[in-house]
Amino acid sequence: MLEMNPVIFKAYDIRGVYGQDFDNELAYRLGKAYVALRKNDEDGKNIPKLKIGVAYDMRLSSPALKEGLIRGLTEAGADVVDLGLIATPTFYFAVGHFNYDGGIMISASHNPKEWNGFKLVRAKGLPISGESGIEFLKEQVLTNHFLPTEEKGSISENKNAQVEALSYALSFLRDKKIKPLKIVIDTANGMGGAYLGHLFRQLNININYINFPLNGNFPAHEADPLKEENLEQLKKEVKIIGADLGITTDGDGDRIFFVDDKGETIDPAIIRGLMAKLFLEDKPGAKIGYDVRPGKITADLIKENGGIPVITRVGHSLIKEQMIKEDIYFAGESSGHFYFNGRAGCFEYPEIIIIKLLLLLSESGSTVSEIIKPYKKYFHSGEINKSVSDKEAVFKRIQEKYQDGKINLLDGVSITYENFWFNVRGSNTEAKIRLNLEAINEDVMKEKRDEILALIY
Repeated sequence: MLEMNPVIFKAYDIRGVYGQDFDNELAYRLGKAYVALRKNDEDGKNIPKLKIGVAYDMRLSSPALKEGLIRGLTEAGADVVDLGLIATPTFYFAVGHFNYDGGIMISASHNPKEWNGFKLVRAKGLPISGESGIEFLKEQVLTNHFLPTEEKGSISENKNAQVEALSYALSFLRDKKIKPLKIVIDTANGMGGAYLGHLFRQLNININYINFPLNGNFPAHEADPLKEENLEQLKKEVKIIGADLGITTDGDGDRIFFVDDKGETIDPAIIRGLMAKLFLEDKPGAKIGYDVRPGKITADLIKENGGIPVITRVGHSLIKEQMIKEDIYFAGESSGHFYFNGRAGCFEYPEIIIIKLLLLLSESGSTVSEIIKPYKKYFHSGEINKSVSDKEAVFKRIQEKYQDGKINLLDGVSITYENFWFNVRGSNTEAKIRLNLEAINEDVMKEKRDEILALIY
């Protein structure tokens, strides 16, 4: 049996190289450990028989991992509902919509093909993070000490998750019509292909698909839209055919990026701001969240449209917990995650984001590039990663240097001045500091970027 590498237990999920860091034995033990975790939870300990949803992505190792996981869950006494091959957002929806007591998604998101992993949730799709259960799971899995169970659980199937999720998303059309549009979609052979085809068939929009069939080898390019090189094929195709819009998703389909009609990537902060405006039309005065990484246009648009801006930490688990606790209606991250707090739970819902953007495009009579032009007013450094030996010493130097600015310590150090604002955060897994800076013009951005980088060593 392969010796498991403890580093696979991350802050927000469990992930590593299949066959090197872990094998099917991990999945089996994880199933048992997950039941133990939920039985220890306040909301789980009084449930006689846990009902757990299990789904998987298109990675080559996913079916074998699913088999081991389900065996562990049922041997520990849980009833398992096999949700099949679906995207992560559809999985979240299913757990909430069908009132399961929790769920596990087998996926390694945007990581290379050799990787795989597990995203774990409680009821209503609430993520299990390092702080809220992954450390417990790690200890259980590595020690492999489980109490025997008298009665095994059952296995059933539910193949309606995608249909139900799509039906809910389509309700956001509100009887409005989307005009004929020319759209290019690159799902990088990932799980975006599991829902986007269904969505656009329902919308009756003709799509140019590239890299669309599910393929765990990712033959075209990495399924990580944060890397600009992975958008090149999409941008080129948008320009060649004169498309109105380009859309791309990551490996498990929970992050979404857009390219405008000129073949330029749209800053997620602008998409987040536009969505804030549109969601505030549905729920005036609502709280709208955005993470600490600079993207000031979002806050501008929230305020302009009567919403209440709320700053969040970085990371889907932390943001979802905060959204539920503080009743935040919509939130978005600079990484392309967009969260909606609805009746099924609080999680990414790419179909709703697409529908709202297409309705805006249909009703405005303008091109996408024309719509976003007024919002391209700030200059961003991009995320810069730098290796350091002492993160806390870096934070201290920066706070001393910029002590006359407005300081926020919610996640790393965020400091705001009139003409520039920035955030520095430590990596959860590496000895690195991440800098994100924004300014009112390019000269100030470059000057302050270099000034701050000189303090990061």
